[in-house]
Amino acid sequence: MLEAAMRAGTHSRDCVFEVFARRLPNGRRYGMVAGTGRLLELIRDFRFDEAELNWLQANSVIGSDALDWLADYRFRGDIRGYREGEVYFPGSPLLVVDAPFADGVILETLTLSVLNYDSAVASAAARMVSVSSGRPLAEMGSRRASEQAAVAAARAAYIAGFDATSNLEAGRSWGVPTMGTAAHSFTLLHDSEEDAFRAQVATMGPGTTLLIDTYDVPKAVETAVRVAGPELGAVRIDSGDLPTVVADVRAQLDSLGATGTRITVTNDLDEYGIAALSASPVDAYGVGTSVVTGSGAPAAGMVFKLVAHRDSRGEWVSVAKTSAQKASLGGRKRPMRQRDERGTAAAEVIYIGDEVQPDPRDRELQVPLVSAGEVDERYLGAAGTALAREHARFAVGELSAESFRLRAGDPAIPTVYLP
Repeated sequence: MLEAAMRAGTHSRDCVFEVFARRLPNGRRYGMVAGTGRLLELIRDFRFDEAELNWLQANSVIGSDALDWLADYRFRGDIRGYREGEVYFPGSPLLVVDAPFADGVILETLTLSVLNYDSAVASAAARMVSVSSGRPLAEMGSRRASEQAAVAAARAAYIAGFDATSNLEAGRSWGVPTMGTAAHSFTLLHDSEEDAFRAQVATMGPGTTLLIDTYDVPKAVETAVRVAGPELGAVRIDSGDLPTVVADVRAQLDSLGATGTRITVTNDLDEYGIAALSASPVDAYGVGTSVVTGSGAPAAGMVFKLVAHRDSRGEWVSVAKTSAQKASLGGRKRPMRQRDERGTAAAEVIYIGDEVQPDPRDRELQVPLVSAGEVDERYLGAAGTALAREHARFAVGELSAESFRLRAGDPAIPTVYLP
C-alpha cells in the first residue's frame, strides 16, 4: 500500500484512521481498553533500522523510494483516544490517528496487535474482578502465553483490577505488584511433605503460602500448621471439588487454631468458577489460562479503518466500507458517555462531524495521546499503568449492576449516533 500510494501521489494525503470494534464477544456486556500505554511507547520508538531495510530490499518487498521513506520514518501525526482502562461498546472510536496516509497506515498492524490482545485480557479480567466479591486476584498465566504476551497480559489484568502477578518482568517493567507460591515439584523434590514445608518456612517465614494438595489435603493442613504454627500465612488449593475442599480446609484450620490463615485457590479458574465460589470461605484467587486467553475471546475484534481524507482538491471527504456485514461509518466522530441523574452510564453517544454541540452533562471520552509526534508521557511506564488502573475503577463504577451479570445479554448501554 505504501509503495503504490507513493507512485500514485496519494501517500501524503491527510487522513483520519479510526480503531473500533463492531461488536463485543458473545455474551459480553462491555469491553475494557488496555494496551494504550504499551502502544504509545512502541509508536514513539517505531523505526526501521539498517538490517530491516536491507532485508526488505534483498527480498524485493518494496522499491528504493519506499525504502528511503521508511529509513526516515517516525510518526509525526496526532492521536486521540479513549483513556486506558475506559470501558467501551460496539462502535466506540477507541483510537483516532490523524496523519498522512503513509504515516498512519504503517501503524495498523502494530496498533491492532497491541489493542486487540491487551483489551481482550482486560475485558476478561474485569469480569473476574466483578464477581470476586472484593477478594484479591492474582494473574498466574505466564506459562499459557508467549513470553511477550505474558508480560502484556499481567499488565492488562492489573489495569482491570487484579491485585498482583507471578510475572516478575511485569513488575520490573510496569510496576505491577508481584507474588508467587511454591509448585508441586518443590514438594515432590523433598523426602517428605513436611521436609518441603520446613524448607519453605525456614526461608520465607511462617507468613508464606504452603501448597497443600500434592498428596492428602487433611494431612497436609495438619502438617502445615504444625510446621509454621497458627501464624501460617496461607494455604493454596489447586485441585478437587473446590467448594467442598475449601469448606473442609477452613474448618480444619480453625480447629487447629489457625483462624487467620488465608485460603487461596487456583485450578483453572475463570469468571464462572470464581462466581461459583462466592459463598465459600475463599480469601484469594489465582487465575492463569482463562485470563491470558481472554476467557474464550482471545482477541477483541478491533479494526483499523480509514474514515476521512483530503481529496485531490484538498477538501475533506468522509469514507466508509459498505460491504455486507462489515459496513463502517465514515467521518470524524466525538464520543461522549451519556449519564443519568445518578451518574450511571446510559448511552454511548457518538457525534458525527466537526460541528457538534454535545450535552454538557455528558463525559468526554477521547483525550490527546500524541501531538505532532510527541507522546504524552503521563500515560507511559509504571505511572501510566497505575493511572489506567485508577481510571478503570472509575469507568466501571459508572456502570449499572445489570452490566456485571455473566449470562449472555446485550451491551450494557446502547451506542447512539447523532449528526
